[in-house]
Amino acid sequence: MTRATGSGRRDRLANRYAAWAARRARQVTAFVSHPEPRSIGLYARGKQIMAGNLLLAGHLAEAPGTVIWDIPDADPAFMAEAQGFSWLDDLAALGSPAARKLAQAWTAAWIGRCGEGRGPGWTPDLTGRRLIRWIHHGLFLLAGQDKPFHDAFFAAMSRQTGFLSRRAHATRPGLPRFEALIGLLYAGLSLTGMDRHTGPAIRALSRECEAEIGGTGAILSRNPEELLEILTLLSWALRALAEAGRDIPGPLSDAIDRIAPCLRVLRHADGGLARFHGGGTGAEGRLDQALASSAMLPPPSHVGLAMGYARLSGGRTSVIIDAADPPRGAAAATAHASTAAFELTSGRRPLIISCGSGLPFGAEWQLAGRATQSHSALSLAGCSSSRFTRAGSGLLDDCARVADLHLAGGDGGLVRLSHDGWTLSHGLTATRELHLSADGRRLGGTDSLHADTPAARARFGEIRERPNPEGIAFAIRFHLHPDVDATLDMGGNAVSMQLRSGEIWVFRHDSRGILSLEPSVCLEKGRLRPRPAQQIVLSAFARDFETRIGWTLAKAQDTPLAIRDLDRDDPVPI
Repeated sequence: MTRATGSGRRDRLANRYAAWAARRARQVTAFVSHPEPRSIGLYARGKQIMAGNLLLAGHLAEAPGTVIWDIPDADPAFMAEAQGFSWLDDLAALGSPAARKLAQAWTAAWIGRCGEGRGPGWTPDLTGRRLIRWIHHGLFLLAGQDKPFHDAFFAAMSRQTGFLSRRAHATRPGLPRFEALIGLLYAGLSLTGMDRHTGPAIRALSRECEAEIGGTGAILSRNPEELLEILTLLSWALRALAEAGRDIPGPLSDAIDRIAPCLRVLRHADGGLARFHGGGTGAEGRLDQALASSAMLPPPSHVGLAMGYARLSGGRTSVIIDAADPPRGAAAATAHASTAAFELTSGRRPLIISCGSGLPFGAEWQLAGRATQSHSALSLAGCSSSRFTRAGSGLLDDCARVADLHLAGGDGGLVRLSHDGWTLSHGLTATRELHLSADGRRLGGTDSLHADTPAARARFGEIRERPNPEGIAFAIRFHLHPDVDATLDMGGNAVSMQLRSGEIWVFRHDSRGILSLEPSVCLEKGRLRPRPAQQIVLSAFARDFETRIGWTLAKAQDTPLAIRDLDRDDPVPI
C-alpha cells in the first residue's frame, strides 16, 4: 500500500466518522438573516436541466423526469459535481415555479438519502460548496414548503456544519480548503445557534490566506481559474462578515487586495482568463463579479510577472505568456508542460490558445492536454519540455526551468526567456522572444534551440546522430480557437485567419521551416466533448549548435483599427 493510498483511506474513514458524529450536532431552527444568493447560475443552463439534460464535469446525462441521484450508470465525476449542488445556481437563475419545485424535490431526496451522514458527498470541500449553495438559495428552497421539510432542511444543515467543524482543516490546501472553511463561516454567520463556529472559522481562514496566497496574489498551482474561484469565495466571505456587522480580518482583506491585481493581468482582452495549468477561461460573469466586489482599480501599467505569467498588450490585443517554472510539490499533479507558451486574443475573439485542461473528458485527455504539444510553444518530437511521472500524477525532476528572463514595457512590450527543458535529454536550451507592436496589430516572434556548453554540445551531438541524420525534429505550434477560419495562402508560405468579428490575421515565417495547417482540439470546460480546431505547425530540424526561426502574426493591412463586434456566442454550449 502506497503512502498516497494509505492517506486517502485514512481521510475517507475520518470523513465517515465525522459525518456519523455530526448527527449529534445542535439543531438549527432558522436563518439568522435572509441570505443573499451570490452564487449566480445561467438561465439557459437552468432550462436545459428542466428539459432533463444535465451536463456536469464534462458528462451529459439525459434523464427527463429522473431524480438526479437516481440517474443510472452516472459517471463518478458527474455524481461528485452533483453533490456540490452547483446545479442549484442554474435552477435559481431560471427561477420559475417548476424550477423551484424540481430544486426542492432533489434537495429533499438528498436529505432523505444522505442527510444523516450516509452516502457520498461527505468530503469537506463538497460539503462546504453544498452548504454555501443551500444558504445562498435558502429562501428559494423553503418557499411554499411545510414544517417537516423546514425541519429536515435545517437538521441537515446542522449536521453538515458539525461535520465541517471537525474536518474543514483536514482537506488539502488551496481551493478545497477555502471551500470548506468558507462553508463553515457561512453557517456560523447565517444559522441560529451556530455562531460558536464563526470565530474558529475566521481564524482558520486568516491562516489559510497568509499561508496560501503569496505576496503578489499568486497560488502554488499557478492555475488562473482556481485563483478566480478563491477570490470569489473570499469576496463572498467578506460581504457576509460585513452584513453581519463583524470586523473584517486583515489577512482576508489583504488577500483580496493581492489577488485582484494579479487576476487583472491574467485577463485577456475578451474578459476571459488565460488557459494554463488546468484552468479555463472562468465561468461567465464570475471574473467581472469578483473584480467588482474587490473594488481594486487596475494598475496604470504592468511590467513584470503575475503568478509567473507575462502580459503584453497593445490596442485591442492581449498576449499572455507562461514565463515561469511549472508548479512543483503537490501542485504538480495538475501542472502543464507549458513553459514559454502563449495565448493571443484580439478584442472579443481569441486567436491563439492553449488546448486547455482535458480533465472533464477523462484521464487520457487530461494527460494529452498537459503536454507541450497541446500548447502554443516549441516542442521536440515526442518530448514535452517537462516530463510527467509514469502515473501522470506529477512532474519528474528534469522539468523546464526558466532562465535569462527579460521583460520590457512600452510599444506593446517585449518578453524574452530561455528554459532548460531539453538540456539534460538533448543538450538544448530553448529561447523565445515575443514583441507586440504598440497598436497591437503585429506580434513578432523568434524561437531558437542552442547548445551552449561543451557538455551540452557533446550531448546534442550524441542525440543528433541517432535515428535521423537530418537532425533533431522539432515543431512550433500555434493552436487556433475553434471559431477561427484558417487557410494556407501564398503557395503554402502563409496562413490567413479570419475571426468571427471579421478581422483577418496572417501568419508568416522566415522560410527556415515547413509550414502546415493540421487538426487540433479545444478542451473547453462545459462542453460534452472536445471541440475540433486547427493548429499552425512550423516544422524543422536542429542540425547545428544553434537553430533559429522567426515568424510574425499580423492583422491584414486592410483590417480596420476597430470593428463593431456585436455577435454573441451561445453561453451554454453542448
